[in-house]
Amino acid sequence: MFQRVLICTDFSDGLHRLTHFVSSLALAGMKQIVFLHAVPLWEKGIIPRADTEKIEQAQTRLTETVGESPTDVEVKIEVQSGKPVEIILKVAQTYQSQLIILGSQSRSLLTEKLVGSTMADLSHKTTIPLLVLRPQLISTYTSEELTLRCQHLFRSLLLPYNDTQAANYLVQQVKQLAQQQSDRYLQQCKLCWVLEDTGRREVPKKILPQQAGQTLSQIKADLERVNLQVETEVREGHCVTQILEAATMADISAIAVSSGTIGKLQQWLVSSFAAELLRYSWYPVLFFPPQRG
Repeated sequence: MFQRVLICTDFSDGLHRLTHFVSSLALAGMKQIVFLHAVPLWEKGIIPRADTEKIEQAQTRLTETVGESPTDVEVKIEVQSGKPVEIILKVAQTYQSQLIILGSQSRSLLTEKLVGSTMADLSHKTTIPLLVLRPQLISTYTSEELTLRCQHLFRSLLLPYNDTQAANYLVQQVKQLAQQQSDRYLQQCKLCWVLEDTGRREVPKKILPQQAGQTLSQIKADLERVNLQVETEVREGHCVTQILEAATMADISAIAVSSGTIGKLQQWLVSSFAAELLRYSWYPVLFFPPQRG
């Protein structure tokens, strides 16, 4: 799975708690974990500069909470001053990170359009997968619960599927992860195809349920060849609502998703199924940015 992981925290997202769970994260296959905090530039003077006091405070805070790590796990702490997205991209490149973990507050579309989204911005500037965790979820777990969550971050994935280029790319990425993993960190996945219900009788469905089921059966057979347990389901209704309902009933670790929408940030926020899912999902979302062609 993901051996070199970058965990970004602003101390309000709960992700700094993960410094206590390095041993559990190691059981999810991680060999190198970098904890990163970005400090805003000091802008009270004429020229913006690094806020050395806050950098030292954050460095101390993270260092003190990192427990004794397994000998086979390398733990690094990075505290830098500047724009968060630029820092994340730079540190990810330095450590050759294979996964970026970050928090995402539940916000309205209007709020995102006004202030932007770190997640959406990153998705346009990197091809590294992003694992987005809801801060309220991480913050409310007991230590016992968080220990188990960290061990099984990727054990069971829900894959929304609709036979688009983005959906097929997602399946290939998950298949590749299963092929490359050194142990069975990823064990199961569920393919769910939601046929959008227009509610209008005069508008026929382009894909019939049995056609969708046949397509999913073929993909299931392909994924089972890489030692995955696979379930399939066809639903009808509103896509995001049905995917979240399927997640509730399927006992999954995360929802995996990709997006074919590449363009302006506002376009991603408005039209992307992935963006809407991130807005409403309490489940972790594993996002695969599309390859830049």
